[in-house]
Amino acid sequence: MAERQQHRRMRGAGVAVGLLGLCLAGSGCVQRGAAAEDARGGDPVDVVRGAADALVGARSSRARTSMEMATGGTRVTIRGEGVYDFGRQLGRLKVRLPQDPAGTTGQRPITELLAPGALFMKNRGAGVPADKWVRVETRSLTDGNLVTGGATDPFAAAEVLRGARTATYVGQAEISGTRVRHYRGTADLATAARKASDGNARALAAAAKGFATDQVPFDVYVDDEGLVRKVRHRFSFVNGQHRSAVEVTSTTALYDFGAPARVRLPQDDDIYAGQIAEEQRGPGGVEN
Repeated sequence: MAERQQHRRMRGAGVAVGLLGLCLAGSGCVQRGAAAEDARGGDPVDVVRGAADALVGARSSRARTSMEMATGGTRVTIRGEGVYDFGRQLGRLKVRLPQDPAGTTGQRPITELLAPGALFMKNRGAGVPADKWVRVETRSLTDGNLVTGGATDPFAAAEVLRGARTATYVGQAEISGTRVRHYRGTADLATAARKASDGNARALAAAAKGFATDQVPFDVYVDDEGLVRKVRHRFSFVNGQHRSAVEVTSTTALYDFGAPARVRLPQDDDIYAGQIAEEQRGPGGVEN
């Protein structure tokens, strides 16, 4: 059994290599002061750092994700939609790959199940039976699965903000009819990992060590209850196939808080244990 589990982890790591070959860049420092009080919601750094706790209090929500990257001179976007349970840290997303030049994706949407320490994918990997899941150990990924699956785990996206080093109140805005406060700053992944929940601590620590820098620029939009309505992280990776950096922008939008989020993880028999063809691809399986 132990040998089989080890084989799965090695196979999952191979899938991750096929999905992603990138590293992170960014910078930041602490910022507080009189300008911070313009937020009218408290110190911006404190507001941003507490965003993840507010989500746990909200229990669940629906989510939309997008991951935009420039590759081969073309900008492509991977989109996802689903539900997330913040208390259990479980989510289900349907991720759609971008269209090819002919106007078709050439692949069915990828169903992803997000869980502490693991990413389960269906319809991902050459030769995988249609009724089987591929499992990837996210704690072993150099990016902590912030971009590997083509969508950032919604709670992990919020927990990155626990490491906020700077936060500036930009102003008020409106998202889908809801008034929000817009903050902009930089988060430190190593700090976020130390303050994160048990479910995300190891993954964020891996990202802090695996990226070129552990500083992550962000924009976050928070409503009057302190709930994240939208958060955008900007990553800059160095791909082994390219000397220049590959820019990736990950955006997570949350809405319909309290919506049912029933997520059932696959049983052992539902997980594929065979070989998967490796592919040199970026987030979500997009060719670099």
